[in-house]
Amino acid sequence: MDLPTVFSIINICADLLGIAGAVLIIYGGFRAIVRVLLREFSKTVYTYNQIRRDFTDKIVFGLEFLIAADILATLLSPTQQDLINLAVVVVIRTILGYFLSKEAAEFNLQ
Repeated sequence: MDLPTVFSIINICADLLGIAGAVLIIYGGFRAIVRVLLREFSKTVYTYNQIRRDFTDKIVFGLEFLIAADILATLLSPTQQDLINLAVVVVIRTILGYFLSKEAAEFNLQ
């Protein structure tokens, strides 16, 4: 296999991981909206803490896919500016993921 083919495969994988991360976050958002509406109008057994915890889990999981996509995309063109951008994005997403996970753990205690 030649190098351009490998780059194409990595690019496709990065795109797929990015799409998967976005889909997970969007799915979690729509699911949370539906559950809030069900709770408000039909008084289902969902609590706001359950809804928030499930949504937070989807966001954290989606962020992990997006980080993987960014890492793969940077492998294709590793300029110094791209590496700096990747580092900043990974740090921000990791911090978000950490605090969202911590918040979700607090919901489990309630």
